[in-house]
Amino acid sequence: MASTVTPESAGTPVSARPGYGQLLRTRGAWTFLLPGFAARQPFAMLTLSIVLLVQHTTGSYGAAGAVAAVTGVSMAVFAPLTGRLADRHGQRAVLVPGVLVHAVAGLSLTALALTGAPMWALFAAAVPTGASVPQVGPMVRARWGAKLQGSPLMPTAAAFESVTDELTFVFGPLLATALCTAVDPAAGLLTEAALTLVGGLLFAAQRGTQPSVAPKGHARVKHASALSVPGVRVLIVAFLGIGAVFGGMQVSLAAFSESIGEPGLNGVLYGTFAAGNMLSGIVCGAIAWKVAPRRRLMIGYAALAVAASGLWAAESVLVLSGVGLLVGMCIAPALITGYTLVEGLVPAGARTEAFTWLTGAVALGQAAAVTVAGQLEDRLWDGAGFLVPMGGTLLALATLVALHSRLVPQAVSRTVARGVGHRVPVTVD
Repeated sequence: MASTVTPESAGTPVSARPGYGQLLRTRGAWTFLLPGFAARQPFAMLTLSIVLLVQHTTGSYGAAGAVAAVTGVSMAVFAPLTGRLADRHGQRAVLVPGVLVHAVAGLSLTALALTGAPMWALFAAAVPTGASVPQVGPMVRARWGAKLQGSPLMPTAAAFESVTDELTFVFGPLLATALCTAVDPAAGLLTEAALTLVGGLLFAAQRGTQPSVAPKGHARVKHASALSVPGVRVLIVAFLGIGAVFGGMQVSLAAFSESIGEPGLNGVLYGTFAAGNMLSGIVCGAIAWKVAPRRRLMIGYAALAVAASGLWAAESVLVLSGVGLLVGMCIAPALITGYTLVEGLVPAGARTEAFTWLTGAVALGQAAAVTVAGQLEDRLWDGAGFLVPMGGTLLALATLVALHSRLVPQAVSRTVARGVGHRVPVTVD
């Protein structure tokens, strides 16, 4: 049985044109938003901190990308499990041990890199570092979903979360670059581990807003895997392409900055890219969309693929900043729409897992991208790594075009047809 939650029951009245002001007046929202922002800030520092540390100790972007890739693959593999456990046992039960393991693993990876440990040892330490990355973003999205079930504010919440994510990717790379270049190559990863521990524990302490856990007797119904939904599998491919953009740009921008003798410029260039993402996310959330989410995803992703295809041709700081800004502006619409589609495709009891599948897909795409881009930068010309975002987005776009029909929330229709559901569809565009 699907319960109906009106916008008023979520804690704030909703007009025909929902906006950020109404969203932030949702009862209890600030109790998880502020600690959630603090807890996810280190995530934007992790990959770049590893790349800069390992490149400093080994002298190879290929080696640095490989270690970062192992971290990303490990996160992608374990993130859905983390989300599934959070759906079953509660977010706090997963977060507390997770952040403790992550802090220890990050410190171990740092120590091994600084002592010149062999690559296999760095890979071994990278596995628990990635596996224990706290999935705070998906958990915050799940809390919004629990509060705004069926509300027209859900797309606004998805946009707000994308903006929050990108705000962390504005400050995170800048902070990681500043720490690694001006303080010590290990400072970025050490700070990431400390912030993850403190922020994660603060977020875990907010028990009142975490989604309720279904009784164990209903676990079989409530906790069907989100991966069984065809639309989720299509979105995973799309998010793999987005991860290819993030990973390819992290390595390629670092290599570009190094090649012109301005390594500190890396954080500025990546921050410009992330700022474009954040700004377009703000705009997306403020618009009362008339276009259906599936169509928005197709249009937004096509624009992303076109913009990413121009990165490899940029040869100056000014041009690269402009193209990077444009790529960032194209990412937010695709991310926001993908997360918005989850609300209609996936039952409430599996949404944290669904969000972590998407987050894990971004991490996996990023892991593959930093590996390939690192090898291209080492073996070919400066800027060859920018071919990775182009290839990743074009392949993902082709998949979306072929399988876009699977992004229709058919599960709701089947439930109503059986006479079991009673929820009235709510327009979210």
